Amino acid sequence: MMRRLLVAAGLSGGLLLGLNQQVYAQGEADERPVRFNGMEFRSPDSLFFINFRFRMQNRMGFVTRSGTDLGVREYDARVRRLRLRADGYVLRERLGYTLQLAFSRADQDFEASGIANIVRDAVIFYNFNPNFYVAFGLNKLPGNRQRVTSSGQLQFAERSIVNSALTIDRDFGVKVYFTHPIGPVALYSLKGAITTGEGRSANGSSPGLAYTGRVEWLPFGAFQDGGDYSEGDLAREPTPKVSVAAGYSYNRQTTRTGGQLGLDLYSPVDLGTFISDAMVKYRGWAYLGEYMQRHSPDPLTFDSTDELRYAYVGRGLNQQLSYYFPSGWEPALRYSWLRPDRVLREQANQQEVLEVGLTKYLRKHRVKAQLNASYQPARGNWDLDAPGNRWGGVFQFELGI
Repeated sequence: MMRRLLVAAGLSGGLLLGLNQQVYAQGEADERPVRFNGMEFRSPDSLFFINFRFRMQNRMGFVTRSGTDLGVREYDARVRRLRLRADGYVLRERLGYTLQLAFSRADQDFEASGIANIVRDAVIFYNFNPNFYVAFGLNKLPGNRQRVTSSGQLQFAERSIVNSALTIDRDFGVKVYFTHPIGPVALYSLKGAITTGEGRSANGSSPGLAYTGRVEWLPFGAFQDGGDYSEGDLAREPTPKVSVAAGYSYNRQTTRTGGQLGLDLYSPVDLGTFISDAMVKYRGWAYLGEYMQRHSPDPLTFDSTDELRYAYVGRGLNQQLSYYFPSGWEPALRYSWLRPDRVLREQANQQEVLEVGLTKYLRKHRVKAQLNASYQPARGNWDLDAPGNRWGGVFQFELGI
């Protein structure tokens, strides 16, 4: 059940408006109630409630030609994300909803589908009680922790290469979430979904469905402010907090190269994705680790002219370590590696990336400046003068309510 703290002022039309007040509603992270700010409207009879939020991410970045040649190979200067989100309830607090629209090209799945799809979330929730609810519609699957974490809660400008290649994403269907205590402190969560398996694709669905399950264990209790799905220990947890999780998703007869993401395949394939991850926070220190592995009986597809298009299969590991100072500064370090299976030996190479980041939080994750630098060796050779090795840098400023 969604709880709210409303400090409101009367408006014409019988609505109430509150600005920058704390509210409890369905969050983008793991869909459990989380705190957010924004602009609120509530009807006088309390049968309708809506909270509006927006955020933008403006960035500039570059990639060099090679490790010793620091000439710029390409620039990246754009609005990376521009989103409008609304959360609320209708008729009663048990019946909630989330809508999220995207207005930047990179957010609209345009490259894969050729269609500007602005809808990212359109989901209805029914809350049986504070620990058990069902979701129906389009939103994130209960997949790897970094993917489920909102892009506005990241400590680097982008998610890891492991997430990019192996994640499961938004999908339309039914999801079930259940959380229960174990003893006086510990918690566990069970999450499951049956969905179309085609993601946000506007081209319809194949006959196969996707089946996803995930279990989480928090031995020392809940994180402050939903911190198990927010990177960096901005709450500076006074006692150790740990969340470990594992899950599996089976996508039958998917028609896209990444299951819910990517280009259309020439014929359907079956994909199985194993996920394990952990989050640890204590007194400003934060550690995130994720291991993912995807397999398929036959990931290669061909058209009538023998042109190849494949689903990515392989495994990867991502690790991040950071420390949040009380002054609002946070240095962070990330190392990721990604290895394709042998069947893709001629199509994809092993990847590794080492990244360092420095973030200044002006209003936690809502208003922050991020500076990232990365080094990506080619074929596992870390020598600076090795051909193909590249440096990169990104500056990003995020602003939202």
